[in-house]
Amino acid sequence: MVSGRVPPSRRPVIIGILNVTPDSFSDGGRYHDFDNALDHATRLVETGADLIDVGGESTRPGAERVPAKKEQGRVLPVIRELIDRGIRVSIDTMNASTAAAALDLGVVLVNDVSGGLADKAMPRLIAESGIDFVAMHWRGHSKNMTQLATYNDVVRDVRNELKHRVAALIVAGVDPAKVILDPGLGFAKTSAHNWQLLGRLRELETLGHRVLIGASRKRFLGELLPEDAPTSDRDPATSTISALAAESGVWGLRVHDVAGTLAALEVWYRWNNGRMPAPRPLGTSAPPPKLPAPSLPTPSSPTQSSPTPSSPSNGRKQQ
Repeated sequence: MVSGRVPPSRRPVIIGILNVTPDSFSDGGRYHDFDNALDHATRLVETGADLIDVGGESTRPGAERVPAKKEQGRVLPVIRELIDRGIRVSIDTMNASTAAAALDLGVVLVNDVSGGLADKAMPRLIAESGIDFVAMHWRGHSKNMTQLATYNDVVRDVRNELKHRVAALIVAGVDPAKVILDPGLGFAKTSAHNWQLLGRLRELETLGHRVLIGASRKRFLGELLPEDAPTSDRDPATSTISALAAESGVWGLRVHDVAGTLAALEVWYRWNNGRMPAPRPLGTSAPPPKLPAPSLPTPSSPTQSSPTPSSPSNGRKQQ
């Protein structure tokens, strides 16, 4: 683990992304190989990841669904080995059967981009297991989600739809304290929608649940770069979003570049610490208290033609 950085208790949880798919949008299937996947997960932990999120089905725009058995064949061996190495793992899946198999291996969180809508058995599984559950805002599968990006006010609409999703999960028996919300950046959202959701994160936090942000390397960040730039060039923008999201009070960040994210959070942490008064050296007396400014006197002569001046308390302008 990295030492000398912002204390984990003072920053969002950092979730490292491990896609063990041959068609991942961000890494081109680089970690589909078992050994490469394990090596990459280990590096993510060594650079500061608190958790590794293992996924075996691509959710990029236009992606086709993967059968659950094939998904499990990709993710379960990797999860088993990572847990055996003492690494905390979450499972990124929409399939309840895959989630159940991963729970048997010891994962600590289920991350479902459909929020439990894609598989009707998922809410009951989460309720029975008592596991932490990421419920993302979702309107449909990747194959046709771009046609569903229609909103009156995207932040208000996403907030209301997440509120209804949480209510449905509670009816299914899920402990609301276990629910983590994800606004679903890039899922049935345009670039403008994504930026509005990020800029108004605090409105989502008023629902009273932990919030997870997954902006890492997504297409709307690629619009900030030359057309031929690799997806890894989106990491600096991702890290900036991570620091701004931390300032908004999010619970967690799901990222590819853990080192860059942690560096951005270090800047954010030290910046906020810099706002605090410098500590008083030992052995020195405390400065005398600052006395309030005296109120202006009220004229006593009734014949005085000038208006009576106001008397703000402590010399401060009234708000």
